[in-house]
Amino acid sequence: MAAAAAGLVFQFRDARWLPDPVLGPSPAVRTPQPVPLVIDNGSFQARAGWACSDPEVPGEPLLRFRSLAARSRGARGGAGTETQVGNDLGSPEPLRWLLRSPFDRNVPVQLELQELLFDHIFQRLGVSSQGCVDHPIVLTEAVCNPLYSRQMMSELLFECYQVPKVSYGVDSMYSFHHNTRQDWPCNSLIVSSGYQCTHVLPVLEGRLDAKNCKRINLGGCQAAVYLQRLLQLKYPGHFAAITLSRMEEILHEHSYIAEDYIEELQKWRSPEYYESNVHKMQLPFSSKLLGTTLTSEEKQERRQQQLRRLQELNARRREEKLQLDQERLDRLLYVQELLEDGQMDQFHKGLVELNMDSAEELQSYIHKLSLAIEQTKQKILQAEVSIEVDVVDSKPETLDLDPLGSEQSLEDVESIHEFEPLFAEEQPDVEKPVTTVEPVFNLAEYHQLFLGTERIRVPEILFQPSLIGEEQAGIAETMQYVLDRYPKEQQALLVQNVFLTGGNTMYPGLKARIQKELLEMRPFQSSFQVHLASNPILDAWYGARDWALEYVNHEEGWITRKDYEEKGGEYLKEHCASNVFVPIRLPKQAPRTTETLAPSKVLAASIGNPCDLA
Repeated sequence: MAAAAAGLVFQFRDARWLPDPVLGPSPAVRTPQPVPLVIDNGSFQARAGWACSDPEVPGEPLLRFRSLAARSRGARGGAGTETQVGNDLGSPEPLRWLLRSPFDRNVPVQLELQELLFDHIFQRLGVSSQGCVDHPIVLTEAVCNPLYSRQMMSELLFECYQVPKVSYGVDSMYSFHHNTRQDWPCNSLIVSSGYQCTHVLPVLEGRLDAKNCKRINLGGCQAAVYLQRLLQLKYPGHFAAITLSRMEEILHEHSYIAEDYIEELQKWRSPEYYESNVHKMQLPFSSKLLGTTLTSEEKQERRQQQLRRLQELNARRREEKLQLDQERLDRLLYVQELLEDGQMDQFHKGLVELNMDSAEELQSYIHKLSLAIEQTKQKILQAEVSIEVDVVDSKPETLDLDPLGSEQSLEDVESIHEFEPLFAEEQPDVEKPVTTVEPVFNLAEYHQLFLGTERIRVPEILFQPSLIGEEQAGIAETMQYVLDRYPKEQQALLVQNVFLTGGNTMYPGLKARIQKELLEMRPFQSSFQVHLASNPILDAWYGARDWALEYVNHEEGWITRKDYEEKGGEYLKEHCASNVFVPIRLPKQAPRTTETLAPSKVLAASIGNPCDLA
């Protein structure tokens, strides 16, 4: 069992993002006419590529980068600010406090940042965006996207980039149509879970029923923050090492959804089950300890450095002590001169200040202090001609000078005690053999994060948002709520194709959990089918590419510049994968006719002639 547990140690990759290369424009995307540019504008990752049937053009996204931008202030006196987008950031953690996203939840609201993302896409794909972008654009948007967001996006594309036409579609609908097979029904209940939100979307006859769509404000972002908080509370000693990037790596590779959450927690209570299923994440650490072995040459060099420092320290302390003793001796000699000059009053006053009782005691202190000064001078001379270090005793050299030594602080004595271990090293001794210093604990194990119930506890917030204090319904309750809005016949049609898509649906066990929840909520002996997208992350882009190839020469779904100028930026041409367009309906003001103005004129005339009323 111990061997099995030891084999479940995983290293953090901490992979750095490689900058996106600048791709040269292929002639196939320009002839005979510019082909559409497909952009999956996700809140976690942006994906861009060409919708071209030519085999020379790859049928996959050429660019994939995080929807992030960082703008540094630049060095003082430098060239100014520097803006980095997506993979050019290298690693997000050093710039975490500078990172900005154009999205609020899954809706783009910061259009200046969205412009930076578009500039990055056009530049890397070799599209000249100085004059105009003459390629049609297929762009994904959020479910039930606010009209203001679409208006600002259309204004950016038509006014700034001069695109000829644009088409908006829902990413999960594109993924659904890309995965639709001939034997699949055209009715479906889509569960789309992404980085910021989770949606439950009913599809009737191949079209989105926008009135009954529901959103849960939970996704991969909230799961990563929750896991970071759990592990930082569990391992406060590694607070800074538990970063959001590493939490996302744990979620993508080591988490799973339990089919029965309570039953799975009971399994984790067993020590045997814990030891066989716990994942140990190894944090980076340095194995070099302070007590590592040193060679004899290194020890000799270290000893010489200590000797030089101690020589300088002792010389400085002796000079300070000599100066202080000389000042004390001058004070004592001044008081003795008062006695010789017969100034008895001032002499007795000086004795009181020196805390002495008689002239004999004064003479004794003068003699002892003179001897101490001579000894200090001799030591200074010896230190100049000798390389040996004389240790300054921490005790006063003349114990009888305590009344005068009150000026010496205890800090000086304590500082001398601090150097006693260093002095002891310099005593001649037989060199001991080099021994290896063994650590008192396993340093590698100390830097390991043990993932037990966290592997199922964090993804469970999709079904139980109350785990993180969110007053929202989970996926199961939301599915039940959406189904209850339809008659039983339509409910049976919707559950025949429950479609899972989005990057946050890639947890192992999610499909089985959805099947279990449907089995509990559906009537006895009723049938249902749950399907998972073939590629939950990229199928939205593939579906948008399929649509662009099919409708590139049609008017359906394309908003031209003429439509933008006549009907406004919020205008949307519906198609099989789009939102439902709900135009802005402003109340019209009633025209002012003569019939409506007549009563007011009569009232004004009557008020203007009060005599007539009389």
